[in-house]
Formats: sequence, structure tokens, C-alpha cells
Amino acid sequence: MSGGHVVRLRVNGVDHEAEVEPRLLLVDFLRVQLGLTGTHVGCEHGVCGACTVILNGDSVRSCLCLAVEADGGAVETVEGLGRVDDLDPLQEAFREHHALQCGFCTPGMLMTGIDLLRKQPLASDGEIRAGLSGNLCRCTGYQHIVRAIRASVEARDGD
Repeated sequence: MSGGHVVRLRVNGVDHEAEVEPRLLLVDFLRVQLGLTGTHVGCEHGVCGACTVILNGDSVRSCLCLAVEADGGAVETVEGLGRVDDLDPLQEAFREHHALQCGFCTPGMLMTGIDLLRKQPLASDGEIRAGLSGNLCRCTGYQHIVRAIRASVEARDGD
């Protein structure tokens, strides 16, 4: 590949190295080069949140981040959360509280939720809604998603 750059990333705890074009988006690197198709491509403008991943401890829109910008970083995607037989507690809460319908927004909602749970007290449903405000869902009306995150906050806080 002429003009490519070598990118080294730790994705879900696994090291990857690949030569990429400078303009390759992180979302395309994850989906096409690594086969991690759980990160969805929605609006491609950073508005919908479907492509949300955690990069170096912060949630980011992978459709707005170049793969070369993430070089040397650590990425967490929805595939790294849990398995069908061993769900992450937030995934389990989404299942229990019917916090998904079509599922398109779910990976981005989960990754945003993980970031919120790690960083925010989330003392009220209003705080949860504010934290989710950058993620769009066309199916659920958000109430079940808020309930799932609330249940995760209560489990986290031991209530």
C-alpha cells in the first residue's frame, strides 16, 4: 500500500497491527479490517452515536476518528463486553429491562452506558438521560434504556 501508515492498537485486550490509508476511519478499521461489526455505522457525522467505542478510557464516535489518530491506543468495542453465556452486567440489564428493539443503536448505547457508569454518579434519571443525549434510538423512547442503566447504577452502588 503506497502512502499507508502502520497502526498499532489494542482492541478488546488483543494487539493488532495493520497498514492503513491515512484517511481510514476507526469505525471502518474495526469493521472491515478486524471484522468487529458490532460497532455500527449510522449517520457518519457523529450525531447518532451508533459507532460509539471507548478509546483510551473515553467514549468516542469512531466515525469521526481516523485509525491513525488512535495509533498506540486501547479500544473497547461491544464485542469486548461479554459473551452470550456470560453477559456484562449492563448487557444483562438491557436484556432484563427490554432496553433494545431493533438493536441498531444498542452497541453505541452500551458503550456510552459503560463510560457513564465508570465516570458519573448518575444520581438521577435526568443525569442518565443527559449522558445518553448524544445517542439516538428510533424504537424504544429511551425509558427502558434509562431503566437498564438505573438498575446497573443500583447494582454498582450496592443498593
